[in-house]
Amino acid sequence: MNEILCIGNPIVDMFIDIDTNIAFKYGITEPVQHIEREKAEAILREPLIDFSKAVISSGGGAANVAKIAAMLGINTSFCGCTGEDELAGVFEKQITNAGVSAVLAKSSEKTGLCFACNLGGVKTGEIRFAASPGAALDLTKDQINDDLINSAEIVVLDGYILDRRPLVLHVLLKASRRGIPVALDAASVFQVKSKAEEIVTYSRQFPLILFMNADETIAFYNTLRKSRDEDVNLSEKEKETMILRDVSSMLKIITAGELYPIIVVKLGGRGAIVIAGGNVYHEETMFVTPRDTVGAGDAFCAAFLAGWIRGKSLSECAVLGNKVAREILKVPGTFIKSGKLKTFAKMLQK
Repeated sequence: MNEILCIGNPIVDMFIDIDTNIAFKYGITEPVQHIEREKAEAILREPLIDFSKAVISSGGGAANVAKIAAMLGINTSFCGCTGEDELAGVFEKQITNAGVSAVLAKSSEKTGLCFACNLGGVKTGEIRFAASPGAALDLTKDQINDDLINSAEIVVLDGYILDRRPLVLHVLLKASRRGIPVALDAASVFQVKSKAEEIVTYSRQFPLILFMNADETIAFYNTLRKSRDEDVNLSEKEKETMILRDVSSMLKIITAGELYPIIVVKLGGRGAIVIAGGNVYHEETMFVTPRDTVGAGDAFCAAFLAGWIRGKSLSECAVLGNKVAREILKVPGTFIKSGKLKTFAKMLQK
């Protein structure tokens, strides 16, 4: 039996040092962007990038959750779609080595790839992400076995799948008929702005655990109030204050009187806020200087849900999420040895 079933976009993350001129050559000009597959393939052939120093890790939000949850001793499966290329083998090997049961549909497209570009080749340099999701976008509801959903205690949906409404509704309906909650990570501010009303509707109709970071939470608040974004330049502390002072009032109303939805706000170096049953739980954390932040939010989700499955309180789940996320901040992506999480896995056995 699977305790957690994760459904999402299988991506191979490639962490590379890259000169600003090379980034400009390939049009990598935004903090986060999609690129055409032809451009991604050209980058892989670029002679001025030293790929011998690249760190390669399985990625994609739901896959990261699956990998970390499995390392924490949770029986976990991942469902997604890859190509039939070398990158598919890299992705499958890494998540299965972590203890995840991989259920991968196949596509004629190439396996999803994301470059995490460290500009200037220095550890303190600017990071830009260029993703080519490829085969990941070919997953359909017909490729998700009913038995996979029915055997899970919780289903995790990658927020980037929200654009595929038939697939999302298929999972939500199948899970809710069995009383299985679905955990949804909002994925990005853009997704929140375009899907806020849908997310609220889902939260009223289905048992939902919603994860958002501070920026996504504020965008969610502003979108539902139909107000303009005037909070984009706030400091992290100011965002935390705004969420506790203003945003939480709306979220308390959304969650009041019911077990679900549970809304979890990830504040990064400032901890986490959980709103459930009309109550607010605030758990701070110790700040660490990150090697990079890729996958830390996913690790928080994995640890939070692992604690929830093991019967921990919401506050305990948030504390565990904070601790595991701090470990992921020390490595590129979720490229971490399982031994680093053994202490937390033992905590969940108590």
